Amino acid sequence: MAKDTTTEDESHSRLIDAKIEELDDWRGKTLARLRALIKQADPDVVEEWKWKKPTSPGVPVWSHNGIICTGETYKGVVKLTFFKGASVDDPSGLFNSSLEGNARRAIDVHDGEKINEAAFKKLIRAAVALNSSKGR
Repeated sequence: MAKDTTTEDESHSRLIDAKIEELDDWRGKTLARLRALIKQADPDVVEEWKWKKPTSPGVPVWSHNGIICTGETYKGVVKLTFFKGASVDDPSGLFNSSLEGNARRAIDVHDGEKINEAAFKKLIRAAVALNSSKGR
């Protein structure tokens, strides 16, 4: 029997909605804004909720032919981790965390910081293009 992916996708989106609402501070607003920018950059993005276990409630994930990025929230930062970030061109220098790894790169956003929205959307589209290219 085939999975009802629409219902599953809606369920994942509701979990992300709940996470944003639960935060009820700058982190929720920041995660909501970044989420909106991801959807603007890639209208076909799939929202997922992964890695839920007894010690962790899980993490919002945005995918298109593979994971684009995750969205984690900590006390002092909203962190978007791009699994293949080291292979994504970042001419605006948005990546500011996890820079030493061979694969991942992250963007840490702190309270009051603004993100270059045009550059961020370009970065999302570049990550999608990388996922969609041969030899992913």
